[in-house]
Amino acid sequence: MEKLQSESQQPEPEPLSTPKIIGLTGGIGSGKTTVAKCIEDFGFPVYYSDDRAKDIVNDNDDLKVKIKALLGNESYDENGLYNRKFVAEKVFNNKDLLQSLNEIIHPAVRIDFENWVKKQTKYLVFKETALLFELKLNKQCYKSVLVTAEDNIRIKRVMDRDGKTYREVQSVMEKQMPEKDKIKLADCIIYNNTNLEDLKDQTEKIIFEIE
Repeated sequence: MEKLQSESQQPEPEPLSTPKIIGLTGGIGSGKTTVAKCIEDFGFPVYYSDDRAKDIVNDNDDLKVKIKALLGNESYDENGLYNRKFVAEKVFNNKDLLQSLNEIIHPAVRIDFENWVKKQTKYLVFKETALLFELKLNKQCYKSVLVTAEDNIRIKRVMDRDGKTYREVQSVMEKQMPEKDKIKLADCIIYNNTNLEDLKDQTEKIIFEIE
């Protein structure tokens, strides 16, 4: 009886502490998504901000109203789905419009991410986003990881992957934050200039050195 009573009086186990958030970013053609998949293979969860944003703009009626008010009804097609091509063309050369669009979408993504973090059990979670430094999201992270590569390598990857011309890819890169500025801001850097095995080795080293 005493033993049973003693066991029943044992304190409840403490809840798991909040995981450390690691920001993962990289410009077009850097291999950021490949690194994210490697991270998942090592057993750590990755939140794909850009992919989640694509779902949120289709699922959130409040966002639909705001985006249509900003960019017009063509922002959504006849089936009510986000018209990415139209929106991209609309904001491509208009920084103010792009900023206004980000101010609509990113708060919703942030809330979605915060809810996702609450469900995680690992001590590290990774937030993959193309705009980590541009939106100063790195300030909300324990550490930031930048995936980078030489410009010509990045351009060739995107040309092979998307069928774009050299000039088209270069035009996109010119509108992104320069790599030298990202390198200065990043806590950890993965150089993706060689092969997949080297990329995996660098990724593993960085993950397991984070304390």
